Amino acid sequence: MNIVSICACTVGIAHTYIAAEKLEKAAEKKGHSIKIETQGTIGIENELTTEDINQADIVLLAVDVKVSAKERFEGKKVVEIPTDVAIKSPNKLIEKIEQISQQ
Repeated sequence: MNIVSICACTVGIAHTYIAAEKLEKAAEKKGHSIKIETQGTIGIENELTTEDINQADIVLLAVDVKVSAKERFEGKKVVEIPTDVAIKSPNKLIEKIEQISQQ
């Protein structure tokens, strides 16, 4: 499965990057491809391209704040959760995303 994601927390520092790291490890563990854009205090990093989004099977938004350019994902299956879910239960989250992508 090909996943694209945005991680963004209210402060834009710790939880943003912890969530991204946990999701990356959980997705790779299950054999999935994941590309994660972070939107933090230093701005947007690892910005998702149109090609990344077009190739994605599902979009995962692990966010606690409004994210920039959310309209890019129109027409895609989008799962939105708070960053703490990605941090505390990344493996269960990936399993849930697998189920959603098959619907």
